[in-house]
Amino acid sequence: MTLLTELPLGTRVVVRYRIEGGFTDALGPLRERDAETCTVETKRGLVVVPLDAVVAAKPVPPQPVRRR
Repeated sequence: MTLLTELPLGTRVVVRYRIEGGFTDALGPLRERDAETCTVETKRGLVVVPLDAVVAAKPVPPQPVRRR
């Protein structure tokens, strides 16, 4: 997906990609990428997404600040 190869590393993104049995999303900062994969740092850790499995991706605003 072209967007993921053009966005600066550190941009907060949501990436929807195919997995066995359906789709899933990765939300967080874009940490790494190469010709075949991108890595998103989610709340649960780093997720390596094959670019050929991506069906949608977009930058998203920073996470809202929690109020106490």
